[in-house]
Amino acid sequence: MIFKDRTHAGQLLARKLERYRGTDALVLALPRGGVPVGAEIARALSAELDIVIPRKIGAPGDPELAIGAVSGHGGVFLNEHLVRTLGVSSEYIREAVARERAEIERRSHLYRGARPAPHIEGRTVIVVDDGIATGYTMLAALRGIREEGPARLVTAVPVAPSDSVARLEAEADEVVVLSRPVPFFAVGQFYEDFAQVSDEEVQDILAQIRSLRGSLNASSDDSPGGKENTPRKSVG
Repeated sequence: MIFKDRTHAGQLLARKLERYRGTDALVLALPRGGVPVGAEIARALSAELDIVIPRKIGAPGDPELAIGAVSGHGGVFLNEHLVRTLGVSSEYIREAVARERAEIERRSHLYRGARPAPHIEGRTVIVVDDGIATGYTMLAALRGIREEGPARLVTAVPVAPSDSVARLEAEADEVVVLSRPVPFFAVGQFYEDFAQVSDEEVQDILAQIRSLRGSLNASSDDSPGGKENTPRKSVG
């Protein structure tokens, strides 16, 4: 399956998640590429959209090869087998972790500003990216979110290799993947348009979804049966 772009992929994923419409679902997207995908899901489900910012720890000399990841809360998850096989030093890992924690902090402030992180406990949380390769970045995201007590933890991605999907199925309550192609070399090979998403685009998308939800909530409050029309109980 080849996707036209991230918007197209998000629209197709949203159809597989229709059962969560009308619930208190929270869509958490991995910036930057996961945000356009998550936006389409949030629109379709009338759900809240926010971000989760795990960061991949790249191998020495090969930054695209993940030897682990740092969760949005700073927790570290390593592929111990790969670390041993490559002979990665503890000093390298310490420096990489410090660098990625700093980047998590920078991006969190950039994308969210002074707004608090969304409430997770007791909610259905749908974690979205534009695709998965090794799965370690998503793994870090899921483990960090799980610590906050969601009622249900869902992973939704357009494309991923079967071995990575199996790894995530041990962490999430549900994994939704549209395509599991063989052979799999890189996420970008399954998109006609896989242009890099900028920080400004992420900010704009998040603002658009917040504005849309604000408008929908205001309409609901003003409609018959909404908050503005709910009779107040008398006191005394």
